[in-house]
Amino acid sequence: VQLVESGGGLVQPGGSLRLSCTASGLALGKYPMAWFRQAPGKEREGVSYISWTCSIADYEDSVKGRFFISRDNAKNTMYLQVNSLKPEDTDMDYCAAELSYGTWQGGEYRYWGQGTQVTVSS
Repeated sequence: VQLVESGGGLVQPGGSLRLSCTASGLALGKYPMAWFRQAPGKEREGVSYISWTCSIADYEDSVKGRFFISRDNAKNTMYLQVNSLKPEDTDMDYCAAELSYGTWQGGEYRYWGQGTQVTVSS
């Protein structure tokens, strides 16, 4: 099983990116998924969550109204549209699948990707 993130890069403040997380060896459509991020010198934190039916989506407070999560189960891919980026959004973004237990922000996920770097700078 492998989760591969893509879509990160260098963007100016106010810019946008579309992050993708594609799975191989795993049918993502069965599992809730989430995006996490880790900024330099900080702990990893949950950014957004989406249920396997797409009926439930949740966001960390600082990204509400700027980030939008979605998934295409037919393509085995999850997305995170990140808009109005700020320098403090500079981080490594990770996708996770199959929440084994706990809340989506603090629980245990079985599968993780390797991350994609987002750098917001002028």
